[in-house]
Amino acid sequence: MRFNSVQFLVFFPAVVLGYFVIPQKLKNVWLLAASYYFYMSWHPVYALLILFSTVSTFFCAVLIEKSRTQRQKKLFLAVNIAMNLAILFYFKYFNFFVESVVSLFPAIHLSKNNNMIAVVGISFYTLQSLGYSIDVYRGSVEREKSFLNYALFVSFFPQLVAGPIERSKNLLPQLRQTYKFDYDRVTDGLVLMAWGFFKKLVIADGAAKMVDLVYNEIYSYSGLAIIIATVLFAFQIYCDFSGYSDIAIGAANVLGIKLMRNFFHPYFAKDIDDFWKRWHISLTDWLREYIYFPLGGSRKGTARKYINILAVFLISGLWHGAAWTFVIWGALHGIFRIINAVKMQIVKNSPTIKKLYGNSLYGVLKTVITFFIVDFTYIFFRANTLRDAFYAVSHLFDGIGNVFNAGYFTAALTEVGFFDVGGVRIAGCILFMLCVELWEGKSTVPDRINKCAVPIRWAFYYSVMLLILFFGNFGQSRFIYFQF
Repeated sequence: MRFNSVQFLVFFPAVVLGYFVIPQKLKNVWLLAASYYFYMSWHPVYALLILFSTVSTFFCAVLIEKSRTQRQKKLFLAVNIAMNLAILFYFKYFNFFVESVVSLFPAIHLSKNNNMIAVVGISFYTLQSLGYSIDVYRGSVEREKSFLNYALFVSFFPQLVAGPIERSKNLLPQLRQTYKFDYDRVTDGLVLMAWGFFKKLVIADGAAKMVDLVYNEIYSYSGLAIIIATVLFAFQIYCDFSGYSDIAIGAANVLGIKLMRNFFHPYFAKDIDDFWKRWHISLTDWLREYIYFPLGGSRKGTARKYINILAVFLISGLWHGAAWTFVIWGALHGIFRIINAVKMQIVKNSPTIKKLYGNSLYGVLKTVITFFIVDFTYIFFRANTLRDAFYAVSHLFDGIGNVFNAGYFTAALTEVGFFDVGGVRIAGCILFMLCVELWEGKSTVPDRINKCAVPIRWAFYYSVMLLILFFGNFGQSRFIYFQF
């Protein structure tokens, strides 16, 4: 069930209504049933897979708690991690593995499973479940005694399919509490959901038409057309994914549950490190806590630190998709992170450069440079094949000397369908979104709106709702991160 479907518009109010009218002792039963229904609406077999992850990690925690030796704890944790990663590997990476092996070693005869079902959200709930097991092993959280609460922790429908990837220490305690209807909290949740729908339906789905036109026929385009499509993809993926997160966080807030913030104005980042503090924050947090630090982090010298950074981003790339394009995307981010670390060391050791680095005008330049670095990596993220990506990169600057020629620029916009699908409107909505992000500062949209006078508040509400109603694409398009 997609958030942008008619089915969800019926499902969510029904869940909320039921949640606030049934007895307290049945609330989590209701939410668990709703969550499984939500997930099974894609495919019934999904319930078996998430149930396996839930049962295995729950009883792994039980065995860890009852173990008398550290060796036994390590064994139970290792077996549980292996089982869950094996399921993830089979459903997400098996065919990619076969293709890669056969391409490298043609003499080896392996066959893909062409009947493999695509399991929505498996990467998200697998990481969340494993994070809980590791936390129990480390002793940073107590084992959850209620299987019902733990099952809801794994399958909670707002964030089940595309995050945020919640930590057990944040979400599990909330699932043990009592929540009553609160008008202000519900209103804030609905406002955030509306903002998420605006980003998804108006900006992401609108930009997708131009991006797909170019990237699905990449060999028919070059130069400025590819650049325009790639810049638009930056906003498509951001509004698609952060839009989902806003809807998820808002929906949970309506029910009284606080999910972690997953995005914080990433395109205003000053460097690539800053970008990853703002983009998909829950994944960054998970990778840092459960992979980077166990590898040694920065504790084992500079060279080892750089190796660890690269390893983490290679894993991040592979997590995003079973294709070499994603691996290269992750590798590029790892390399840029290493370059940035070297640069910051130089800045630290040079008072002159440090002073320049702190200049506000240079800060704007840093933001622009960071955006274009990130946007360049998106070529590999969006390209359908590695060959397509290399073509786009090699033809990225074809005819770029004519970029300031109004006729050339207009021709490129026409070529990508900018004027056919309301590109001016989409560009205006992107500008509106960026202005709102600057305006809200470190707060969230609902918090910032609540500080405004009533006329401004309602002007914002009506503006967003009218933009969705008049310009939203209601074709139930898939959220990009569902495939991960």
